[in-house]
Amino acid sequence: MQFWEKKALNELNQQEWEALCDGCGRCCLIKLEDVDTGEVFNSDVRCRLLDDNTCRCTDYGNRKEKVPDCIKLTPANVGEIPWIPVTCAYRRLAEGRGLAWWHPLISGDPDSVRRAGVSVHARTVGEAEVAPGEWEAHAVDWPDWEPEE
Repeated sequence: MQFWEKKALNELNQQEWEALCDGCGRCCLIKLEDVDTGEVFNSDVRCRLLDDNTCRCTDYGNRKEKVPDCIKLTPANVGEIPWIPVTCAYRRLAEGRGLAWWHPLISGDPDSVRRAGVSVHARTVGEAEVAPGEWEAHAVDWPDWEPEE
């Protein structure tokens, strides 16, 4: 039995917690909010710290200082943030669904996330590339897609 099957999220040490991230980059896509309805939409615009090739934060340790509205996932908040991707390992475990077949801890291959179509690799535009007034054109629904089990 693996650590994620034996422990609750709030029992994981820091190394185990970090190992659960599959590196898809979906949580680092900028969300768009309808000011009239409060509805939140995904965009294909990545945070300025997200590397489009590696799908990893370029300054993970200092991300909160550089991007103040970056939300740090914790065992306490992962079940309360509605825009967490359905594919997210933290969300899946919080919902009792277990890790997906393409997760690197299951597949043994860090590239399985990209091959399964879960990664944001080569699907995003940089924040600086979007002009004011063009944000709505970047609303996308593919971050809500999940491969079949």
